[in-house]
Amino acid sequence: MKKLIAILTIAATLLFASPTLAYTVKSGDTMTKIANENKLTLDELTRLNPQIENIDLIHAGQTVYTNKSEEHPTKPEIVIGYSEYEIDLLARLVRAEAQSEPYQGKVAVACVVLNRVDSPSFPNTIKEVIYEKGQFQPVQNGQINKSADEDSIKAVHEALNENRSVAAGSLYFYNPAIATSRWLDSRATTLVIGRHVFKQ
Repeated sequence: MKKLIAILTIAATLLFASPTLAYTVKSGDTMTKIANENKLTLDELTRLNPQIENIDLIHAGQTVYTNKSEEHPTKPEIVIGYSEYEIDLLARLVRAEAQSEPYQGKVAVACVVLNRVDSPSFPNTIKEVIYEKGQFQPVQNGQINKSADEDSIKAVHEALNENRSVAAGSLYFYNPAIATSRWLDSRATTLVIGRHVFKQ
């Protein structure tokens, strides 16, 4: 049975860190290296980044906060039931799948993944849903590994906290103009946003 997920409200002002206060992890980086480059101790860097559950396991594209100033924005509270990694992964999928789509289309793509997490027909976590074999083209072509943009991050937080109903009942989406498989044509359409058709 799927777990019920309690949602915490995230203030819009806390969604994004200023570029001068944050560092985007690159391949080969370690927390120790980032600390040294920013004249911080490892303990200081760890305290600035409570969202990082394991300081020995960071990934390219992840955000690490590096400023000790009082002005440093607080990391958005993590939604209960989802890790910072999974939220970032979902934002990367939204960017890859819907970068050129309207903002509401980005929210709807995030909702599809969350709907699958809640559905008994799919895996129980964001990571497992996204990496389920053959489900999302960006996993196959490597686009999932690129950092999320600001709109995609915002869309994910909106889907998690205040606008889950945008794609209620939707478990699939596709662009019929470029789809190579037509099996979704026979499923009931829930909504159309931009070039994406959402299906039950």
